Amino acid sequence: MTPLIEITGLTKTLTGQGEPRPILTGVDLRLNAGESIAILGRSGSGKSTLLSLIGLFDRADGGSYLLGGEDITKAGERQAAQLRSREFGFVFQRFFLLKHLTAAQNVAMALVNGQGWLSGKARRDKIMNALDQVGIGQLAKRRPALLSGGEQQRVAIARALVREPRILLADEPTGALDTETGNLVIQNLRSMTERGCGLILVTHDREHAAKMDRVLELVNGKLQPAGVLV
Repeated sequence: MTPLIEITGLTKTLTGQGEPRPILTGVDLRLNAGESIAILGRSGSGKSTLLSLIGLFDRADGGSYLLGGEDITKAGERQAAQLRSREFGFVFQRFFLLKHLTAAQNVAMALVNGQGWLSGKARRDKIMNALDQVGIGQLAKRRPALLSGGEQQRVAIARALVREPRILLADEPTGALDTETGNLVIQNLRSMTERGCGLILVTHDREHAAKMDRVLELVNGKLQPAGVLV
């Protein structure tokens, strides 16, 4: 089976603030369909930088990147934008919801680009299906101010899911949530792999990491199997 993602020898050096600082020195990573991977690491170790490279928001200095077997190492910005829209869903610590829009309207924003023409009914069906997947279909007409933090994060997850991505990238999605709500969000994310979606979760929470299929740790610019989690 061709992996969703196969990265070999990925390197990245940060510049612009004093001396250049190598932050990724040779990352190898393979993600299969339906698999979940957690990435741990101390603050400043390069976890978010790695996720940015995987999501094609930035470019590596070296190494190779295969996406679904296709070499995209040297993808231009136009191709990268198309791939981001078609292949990836993104969930961040901050919810990035538009306050003047309802939950359903926030989810609909993800359908603006990359989905082609959809009838009104098809759009509504996709939006409600995404909200139902994370258990908040009944809150579709509420604006963010009337939603709890956990509900807002689940709207953000629904927004990531509505385009039916093959790969879901989550960067500290529970960092602003209490323990119980954070556990529910992790459960929502983890359930997506049952539909064949690949999940990469960057987190500092070792208990949440332990719920993934594999747990890796970024140490000295490289990924390695994590040690004891709890």
